Amino acid sequence: MKAEILINVTAREARAAVVANGVLQEVLIERASRRGLLGNIYKGRVSRVLPGMQAAFIEVGLERTAFLHTSDIAPPPGHPAAPDGRATDIRDLLREGDDILVQVLKDPIGTKGARLTTFITVPSRYLVLLPRGSGIGISSRISAEAERERLKSVLGSLADPGRACGFIVRTAAEGANPEALQADMDFLLKLWDMICANARSLPAGQLVHEDLPLAVRVARDIVTTDIERVRVDCTESYARLRAFADTFMPGLAPLIEHYADGRPIFDLYGVEDEIQKALDRRVPLKSGGYVVIDQTEAMTTVDVNTGGYVGHRNLEETIFRTNLEAAVAIARQLRLRNLGGIIIIDFIDMLEAQHREQVLAALRAALDEDHAHTQITQASPLGLVEMTRKRTRESLEHIMCQACPTCAGRGFVKSAETVCYEILREILRQHQQFAIREMVVLAHSDVIELLLDEEAASLAEVSDQTGRPIRLQVESGYAPDQFDVVLI
Repeated sequence: MKAEILINVTAREARAAVVANGVLQEVLIERASRRGLLGNIYKGRVSRVLPGMQAAFIEVGLERTAFLHTSDIAPPPGHPAAPDGRATDIRDLLREGDDILVQVLKDPIGTKGARLTTFITVPSRYLVLLPRGSGIGISSRISAEAERERLKSVLGSLADPGRACGFIVRTAAEGANPEALQADMDFLLKLWDMICANARSLPAGQLVHEDLPLAVRVARDIVTTDIERVRVDCTESYARLRAFADTFMPGLAPLIEHYADGRPIFDLYGVEDEIQKALDRRVPLKSGGYVVIDQTEAMTTVDVNTGGYVGHRNLEETIFRTNLEAAVAIARQLRLRNLGGIIIIDFIDMLEAQHREQVLAALRAALDEDHAHTQITQASPLGLVEMTRKRTRESLEHIMCQACPTCAGRGFVKSAETVCYEILREILRQHQQFAIREMVVLAHSDVIELLLDEEAASLAEVSDQTGRPIRLQVESGYAPDQFDVVLI
């Protein structure tokens, strides 16, 4: 599947879109006000150790303290292993006030601080350096056994036996010659020496090493042999990307183009429209069915419906075809919206076991293009498909949106009728507590209109009970379920 990457860069925001066969597959957004921290290396200081959670909070100079679990701490050389294969007690590894070199494993998401690790990795185009690891690992996406053996042999011959570190060979290294791998290895080792020098000289709570900007990072991490071209609309970013490619990815350099057309680059292939659609709950299917996606704090739920699709043969065939189409659409939406964590998919119930297996196979095949690691279970007894997708950064919705100021993120507001009855009860409550001459009700226009129309009799009854005049006043700045009863 041939694809291209569109990169849009402005003063305060950078965006990258991966388009395959004219369809948007993935979008990455980085803003100056909240640039992603994933991959950054900090010199942190332990602010609190929590033995009950086997974790620690680390001060790294961010708005919220970051979280470090004992499973993400590399034991120091010579540290005795814990008995029975259990995780080492964190009190044996860290104490409050200790300085520690850490890397961001997950960006801050919602109210949670960043998650850290001391198993630091430093990526380049072909290799990932494991400064505290050992051995050579090969990406699972390189499937040819002969190529895996070749890469392992080449890296084994290039590695310095006197230097304690490990390497992971990335997917992009498939077919790379020994000279390119040697250059990558030398670059990573020099970069790690520089990081160590910075860590020694900087005080705790400081950034030691920052990952590449989005435009260059996309080329390093996403570009594969399927990419036909990379188009960048910013002259400065184009020059930086070309320089990076000339040094580390010579094969990519001819594919990079400076987009100078007057038409906005994200208007190509309707990318802007697709981003807006990715913020909707409902995803229409070409057949007439639709998918509803709801993102919550705990998990993401996906519901499949036939909608207006009636099929041509029988009900089971209609359901099967809808689920097949939905499986492909769901995989694309998970990647496009960057939804992670636990995901529950409620496909339409299918009677035939063969159909259920085919839908799961279609979902797995569609997810093969996803860069994030996914894991799918078999359907539960209730017919739900449970899966997980690795979450390392905030979703598209969390980056681009905020909670509705009217409903505070609940997704609903009280009806005008409910607010009317609350107002009437509040009037009676105020009358019983205070001596008043008159009351003024301030509320949304829909509520005032209902009080003057359908609920006029109820308002008159309350006015008779209190023996006081009640005046109504529209407040344009009030939310639909907001009101005040003012005593005069």
